[in-house]
Amino acid sequence: MDSNPSSSANLLQRRRLLGLGALSALSLAAPGVWAQALPASLNNGRLIVVFLRGAYDGLSAFVPYADKDYYALRPNIAIAAPDGTAQTAIKLDRTFALHPALAPLLPLWQQGVLGFVPAAGLPAPNRSHFDAQYQMEIAQGGKTSSAPGWLNTTAGIGKPSPAGAVALGVGEANPAILNGQASVVRLIPRGQSAERTGVLANERTRQALMDLYAGDDKVSEAFRQGAGSRMQSAQELTEQRTARTEKMAQDAQRMADKSLDRDGAPANAQALKAQMLAASNGAADPVGLQLDAQHLGTLMRNDRKLRLGFLSAGGWDTHANQGAATGQLANNLGNLARGIAQLRQDFSEPGDVVVVMSEFGRTSAENGTRGTDHGFGNAMWLMGNRVAGGRWHGVWSGLSQLNEGRDLPAHHDYRAVLAQVLRGTFSFGDTQLADVLPGAKWDKRLDGLFLKA
Repeated sequence: MDSNPSSSANLLQRRRLLGLGALSALSLAAPGVWAQALPASLNNGRLIVVFLRGAYDGLSAFVPYADKDYYALRPNIAIAAPDGTAQTAIKLDRTFALHPALAPLLPLWQQGVLGFVPAAGLPAPNRSHFDAQYQMEIAQGGKTSSAPGWLNTTAGIGKPSPAGAVALGVGEANPAILNGQASVVRLIPRGQSAERTGVLANERTRQALMDLYAGDDKVSEAFRQGAGSRMQSAQELTEQRTARTEKMAQDAQRMADKSLDRDGAPANAQALKAQMLAASNGAADPVGLQLDAQHLGTLMRNDRKLRLGFLSAGGWDTHANQGAATGQLANNLGNLARGIAQLRQDFSEPGDVVVVMSEFGRTSAENGTRGTDHGFGNAMWLMGNRVAGGRWHGVWSGLSQLNEGRDLPAHHDYRAVLAQVLRGTFSFGDTQLADVLPGAKWDKRLDGLFLKA
């Protein structure tokens, strides 16, 4: 061993720099990896947050078809009132209907596990995407400096039990909602990249890095932890995809064999679709929310210590050519529906809750380019067995009384909705809610949002 203090210091500095470089290289495949003990409070159910970045149009998702002002404000992009055909909204009750692209979610509404709050949002309008998203992720208003994300704070509530992970983020490298001292155990990239191991795929390279970071210093420990988590996640997801692909191919082949005509081609549309799926070898849209939801479900099912999950989807800023029953927004809503339906498959235990939120809504009136601009109030979705679903909750005042004459009002602070979720899912008391959602007030108008245990 070199006894020269200067040489030792240089070696340590070199290892730190190499560690940062190696972790940076890993981050291309696995954006970040940290560890956190499991809080005793998080002992019932799991909470999944889906953030729609760009401000989705809640008035198209949940159509206020009974409000004549809706059609007056949107002569070109309104979703037609329900009449039972594919190009019109799907009736939910006497006030709201579902966008036809969200049809896969209708059974969840009918089963009573999907509900929404139609007019929620920030305490005061903020039409900057970046500011509004940040405020919602830290659950505080007017913050310009660093603050912990509210999911991160949730992870730190309660006394830690034996070592384990509590939170998992899929897609984003560093979402503010998960930032903080009680950091997540895993952050994995979007789509099929989640199954790749980056520089760790080469065995010789992996072993060389492990030898380099075999020490007890923090950089070495962080690297080994990150590498192990990355390899584990990739292996679990690859095994899951392989099994799913094999079953899909077998099912498709059986269907095709029974449906071939004399020329060896599928004889009907159903068989043709099955054959096309088999030919794709199980590949899904690499940027699809459904695939990310599958990855989240696989990893959280394999590790029961994971209690908090985060997904996000962009592309909701529809200033022009928004479309109505078909078009840009309809395509996004269709992808969202498939993602939410996938989440329901994996998170349907009694205490599981899925929340869908966005930084703000869209203007109630369409603009000159047949789109909508930045608004205020918006619909927040909730899904779970304990959600009082099959109905909407809170205040709805229609579209005749708008905020500043242009936006849907936010009758409920979004944090009041989250307070109901945290109490209903994890039995958080007033002190715990104040830690996670500082400055928020309990909103009794939402007290029916969750069924009593």
